[in-house]
Amino acid sequence: MIDDDDDDDVIHGWSKTGAESVPKNYQHNLALAFAVKEINGDPNILPNITLGLRILNSYYNARMTSKATLSLLSSQHRFFPNFKCVTLNTLIAVIGGLTYGSFSTVQENKLLLSSMYQMVPNEATQYLGVIRLFHHFRWTWIALFAQEDDSGDKFLEILVPMLSGNDICVDFTARLPADTFIANELNDFFRKAEFFTAHFETKANVCFVYGEGSSMVSLRILLMVGSFLSFPPVHKVWILTCHWEFELLSTQRDWDIEMFHGALSFAVHSNQPPGFNRFLMSISPSWAKGDSFIQNFWEQAFNCLMKTSSVQGGSKEMCSGEEKLDSLPVVLFEMQMSGHSYNVYNAITCRELKSDLEEVKSSNSNCLLISLHHFLRTIKFNNSAGDTVSFDENRELNTGFDVINLVTFPNGSFTRVKVGRLDPRSPLGKELTLHDDHIVWHGTFNQVVPLSLCNERCHPGYSKQKKEGEKFCCYDCVPCPERTISQDEDMDACMKCPQDEYANMKKNQCIPKVHIFLSYREISGITLAILSISFSLITALVLGIFIKHQETPIVKANNRSLTYILLISLLLCFLCSLLFIGRPFQVTCLLRQTAFAIVFSVAISSVLAKTITVVLAFVATKPGSRIRRWFGKRMATSVVFFCSFIQAGICTLWLSTSPPFPDMDMHSFAGEIILQCNEGSAAMFYCVLGYMGILATASFSVAFFARKLPDSFNEAKFLTFSMLVFCSVWVSFLPTYLSTKGKSMVAVEIFSILASSAGLLGCIFCPKCYIIILKPELNARDQLIKRKM
Repeated sequence: MIDDDDDDDVIHGWSKTGAESVPKNYQHNLALAFAVKEINGDPNILPNITLGLRILNSYYNARMTSKATLSLLSSQHRFFPNFKCVTLNTLIAVIGGLTYGSFSTVQENKLLLSSMYQMVPNEATQYLGVIRLFHHFRWTWIALFAQEDDSGDKFLEILVPMLSGNDICVDFTARLPADTFIANELNDFFRKAEFFTAHFETKANVCFVYGEGSSMVSLRILLMVGSFLSFPPVHKVWILTCHWEFELLSTQRDWDIEMFHGALSFAVHSNQPPGFNRFLMSISPSWAKGDSFIQNFWEQAFNCLMKTSSVQGGSKEMCSGEEKLDSLPVVLFEMQMSGHSYNVYNAITCRELKSDLEEVKSSNSNCLLISLHHFLRTIKFNNSAGDTVSFDENRELNTGFDVINLVTFPNGSFTRVKVGRLDPRSPLGKELTLHDDHIVWHGTFNQVVPLSLCNERCHPGYSKQKKEGEKFCCYDCVPCPERTISQDEDMDACMKCPQDEYANMKKNQCIPKVHIFLSYREISGITLAILSISFSLITALVLGIFIKHQETPIVKANNRSLTYILLISLLLCFLCSLLFIGRPFQVTCLLRQTAFAIVFSVAISSVLAKTITVVLAFVATKPGSRIRRWFGKRMATSVVFFCSFIQAGICTLWLSTSPPFPDMDMHSFAGEIILQCNEGSAAMFYCVLGYMGILATASFSVAFFARKLPDSFNEAKFLTFSMLVFCSVWVSFLPTYLSTKGKSMVAVEIFSILASSAGLLGCIFCPKCYIIILKPELNARDQLIKRKM
């Protein structure tokens, strides 16, 4: 509370507490006194004006707070509300817990308190910071502690839905007693202590605490009671709100605070004003007139008795009055200005208020109030610590929060280390800045970021699967299905790899697939190419032998034209298998099946014409046969042309409607992309194969019928056997072809082409080449007549 006073006293009017309080709160009083002294000592700020102050204790009690508020409306030392006999002192402003240290629900009732300015930012900013903090460390399983009053109820009402909406679960919620000084609550304390310590055995390693400074005292008593009940030590990560002050009663000075080592807390941004530490060092029991708090503080802080104390006897020594504040444990008093004290200091140091006060100094209090209220709406100044002080449209301090790491020491002291900043004016998602390497964790966690989860995290390669009947933060880890991966921990679902990539064995990475085709650089491709060329050379050699010996009886006896056509078609069959080796292109895909189909149809048609020629030759020799007129070269050529023309027509229709094209099979094999020729129309492909099957069946049937006809150079037997080999190869080809994928399927087709062509070449021409080359004496007309007889 600030008075406009013409008295020369710098500090006066401090009300006496009359009961034990937390010694640490005394720093708030000293911050107020320091700010007033700083203003009054500078003639450039408020010339000819002296500020005074009155400080009253709330005792953490609503009744006492109301009484203190009413006393402000009365003359000093006379309790007559709304009636002031003394006009010397003019009340300018009131600085209370609602303005510098609380996020009370008055934030929602600003219309009722239109002249209240809060030295703290909006509480929603702090909630946002907590969510960002939990996400930063990936904590999803936490315990909540809230003060057992209206503010705690409001806190839970707002925060719990926010946590759920951000995928964070609350393991349990506990309430802290709001008043630790009532004896009849001891039984309740023991009950709560048992409840807390029992819950601390859960996996929630993070405890978020919401409460005023007295909550610290309550929590310490509860934990101490738990230790008396032989419950295990509580080693958690404590997350504390801005309201929190790490304070203890004087009777708790020797209590261990090691369990709070590594705690993180939010604090309204603060700095150390110059001269404050020197000011604290000058404090002594006789330092100022009218300070009714100092005796009570001194006795509690230094555990001694003042000469003017009303307490008699006891084991306490007398205070010397020379004690220094810097010798006190930090749990009782800090030499560094705390966040709450800094808010008090900022509430006083409105240096730019000078001109406004001068204008209305001679006016009545209503004019002063209106002027002050108007000025504070737009005020913006730099305090002596170098920070800018201003208010937003909601009359709340325009600032952010510091993230503080509490580091304790074996001697019971501690220090606050700034490890981050929460700035609501930063871009969305970047409001919280943390320096992880500066954070000190409790020794239980071996300086590793603690885990606070319902269960172990799912490693990459696994995804989460909800457990029935439990909170959504509790889940099982299941392996990713085929062709899916998870690269981060705790993935809700595995993601599919792109079509040109596949999942590795651990299911945590997509690997580019290898392009696969039957290449000339691999053993199978080289082998098939060598066989194809070798059979082509052999066929060319046979053709050369037959051309060289074309006038011999064995060559002339079996229709030389059909023999040449068959050998040339077999030569082309061997060569067309090379189209199946190598990377598929548009041209090779168009030629592969169609060239093979037409050339093979010519070969089978030639075999069919040969068998028909053999049959007609035998029948035509019978007396009175009318077949003789059909017998001749033209008939054989017509059979070859007609049968091949039908196959050529089918292939032409295929190419004009749905031709083959280069394609990629990405799904048959996990790590491979098969480069292949898509047949375009499967129906046309099987029509081509079916027609060749019909020709082969017809050739085999005619040859089988003519196999026992008497003739020295009857090749029907060889044709029958060759067609048996041909049909056997292609009957086994179909199921094998359909059951294979990729380059193996291509290799099967090449092998079938080579095997069937080699069967025709070997079965039909090997016996004749044997006679032409090794038994030339049998290749004579007389031998032909002799054998015929």
